[in-house]
Amino acid sequence: MYRLPSELTDFQERMYIHLIDWKWENITCKVGKFKGIEYDAILPEEEKAKNQPIYQPVVPQLRRHHAKFRFKYHKFAGHMASSQAACANLFLPILKDPELGAKVLAALKPDLRAIETRLPNFDSGYRLEFWGDRQEILKDHSPVSGTDADIAIAYRDQNGDLCLWLIEHKLTEREFTPCGGFKSPGKTKQYSCESAAGILVDRDKCYYHGACRYRYWDVTLESGFFSLDNIRRHVDCPFKSGMNQLWRNQLLGLSIENVRLPDLPFKKTFFSVVNHPDNHVLTPILRDYGGLVNHADRFSYFTSDKLVEAAKSSNDPFLNDWASWYEGLYYLPATEPGASII
Repeated sequence: MYRLPSELTDFQERMYIHLIDWKWENITCKVGKFKGIEYDAILPEEEKAKNQPIYQPVVPQLRRHHAKFRFKYHKFAGHMASSQAACANLFLPILKDPELGAKVLAALKPDLRAIETRLPNFDSGYRLEFWGDRQEILKDHSPVSGTDADIAIAYRDQNGDLCLWLIEHKLTEREFTPCGGFKSPGKTKQYSCESAAGILVDRDKCYYHGACRYRYWDVTLESGFFSLDNIRRHVDCPFKSGMNQLWRNQLLGLSIENVRLPDLPFKKTFFSVVNHPDNHVLTPILRDYGGLVNHADRFSYFTSDKLVEAAKSSNDPFLNDWASWYEGLYYLPATEPGASII
């Protein structure tokens, strides 16, 4: 009998059982606890201290990155289904060698020519839990909340322009983070979420704008990125549910691009979502969000197996070993390497 959370989707239950089996076979049979309750998918403290379930060959890389940038570990970083851990497990091995990593990533992002490794506020071209380190970007960051990308990658495009790729990673999640302002105890009747057209006319009707002075609607209207006509077609604010997280991540990039701070001199920014190939519940909201943007090339989504396949096509021994490990942990079908990308 597995000790599982209640109310899991079929995909979540299947993944949790697999992850627990993998944990028992490859890490430990000991349980971890949350609020005093034992769960099989949570790792015990001694394994969390080893940064499990991070791919162990990149743990030194992760620890150096954390020592340099002090990003926040998620509360459930020691959970087998941790999306933060899965993001690190997907990208850190690929980024270990920036030159090779650029060739792998270009299979999914053809405009990427080279990872820019010389920026002092990035770590060989990347940052985990990236928010820009400057409050003026969206004015929403605090020690406990704010918009950030799971990983940000600085790169040069085919024209040599400096670009920033923000990526959100989802593993077993059934939704994206909804608007916290919509249900905030500080929200009063003057802040109406019931009319998207009304908010476009008067941004102060949004709690995040009127009360918190976050820059979400300022950037939305100033950037020209979003289709205002498509936003108006929504009776309610389209960003009060799961599209809120997608919107904010996109705005993070757009604000960085438009403000052009000296330490963030990016000409173009892009936002992508990567998710497990069997996590189909997220697809409708990704499609809906895509319908709100004017520049289709600036938003994209892909599945993790595609990136693993690209890595295996490098025929690099380190990446081949990692890919086999990753496929086993995250329940991906093992495939043979395709045509070489080198």
